[in-house]
This record gives sequence, structure tokens and C-alpha cells, in this order.
Amino acid sequence: MGHTSSHSSVPTRGVTGRYIRLMDALSSGLAVLAAAALAAGVLAVVHMVFMRYALGQSTVWQTEFAVFSVTAAMLLGAPYVLMTGGHVAVTVLPDALGGSLRKAMLLIASLIGLSFCLALTYGAWLYVLEAWHGGWTTGTVWNPPLWPALTPMAIGASLLSLQYVAEILRGESEHGPSH
Repeated sequence: MGHTSSHSSVPTRGVTGRYIRLMDALSSGLAVLAAAALAAGVLAVVHMVFMRYALGQSTVWQTEFAVFSVTAAMLLGAPYVLMTGGHVAVTVLPDALGGSLRKAMLLIASLIGLSFCLALTYGAWLYVLEAWHGGWTTGTVWNPPLWPALTPMAIGASLLSLQYVAEILRGESEHGPSH
């Protein structure tokens, strides 16, 4: 809902305040996990380059692992990006309108974003379950099971949906009701 990265206006009491603080903590924790996944992907690429070009050996798992870990980093980091306002947003029209019309536009945009994330969450968990029950693998030389690579998408989408709810509540607590 277009808040700044300052969380000074988070309600200190009540269910809403606890929910917002919980989601902020979960999103921050997931950001640390995302950073670790990114670092693991970078290390896998470094290892692959060393094995191929310094030692002249073939690699089996490094490319696939790097793709999975960097993708996991992006998906797991998304709730933190939303929380801190780090996403790209075009706010020319809402900023020009101001007042209750601006609040209404931001709320509608947040609800559309939440709707998309809920649909993504449903599809992602369905995909993980299909991969788990079907025993799907990647079909590569390394051939690991696919469900662990898909799980960060489901977790990231789930927490992104929950963070959207927190942002909507944060916006309501900052500005009062939009209607």
C-alpha cells in the first residue's frame, strides 16, 4: 500500500499490530534465507568455473543448483521487497490525485496484487504436490527430485500473499479506513 521503509506507524497493540510485526519478522527472516540461497548459487557457479576451466573436468550439478538457488533467492526475497517498498511502482496518478482517491487507488492496486499472489500460491502448492506425489525429477544428468526446487516458489508466494495483507493493514492503520 505504498508505505515507506520506516515502520514507526505499525500499531503497537492488538491483533493487527501483532500480525504486521509477525509478517515483518517472517519477511526479514526469509530475506536472510534468500541471501544465503543467492550466496550458495554464486559459490556453485564459482565451483563450476574452477572445475571446468582450471581443472578441465566436467560438471554435473552446478548449473542446475545455481539456477534453483538463485530462483529460490528471488522468490523467498519477494515478501521483504514488498515490505520495504523496494519494488518498482508507478505512482504518478495516485500522487497527483491525493486524498481519499489516492488511498482508494492504492488499496485497489494492493487487492489486485494480493489476488494474483493468492492464485500463484494455489498453483505453486498444487505444482509442488504433483511433483512430490508423481516422483518427478529434473530429467538431467544430475536428476534430483523436482519438488525441493519448486517449494521456494510456493513458500515465497504464500508469504508474499500474507505480506500483502500486512501492507493493506499497515496502510489502513496509517491512513484510517479508505471508504
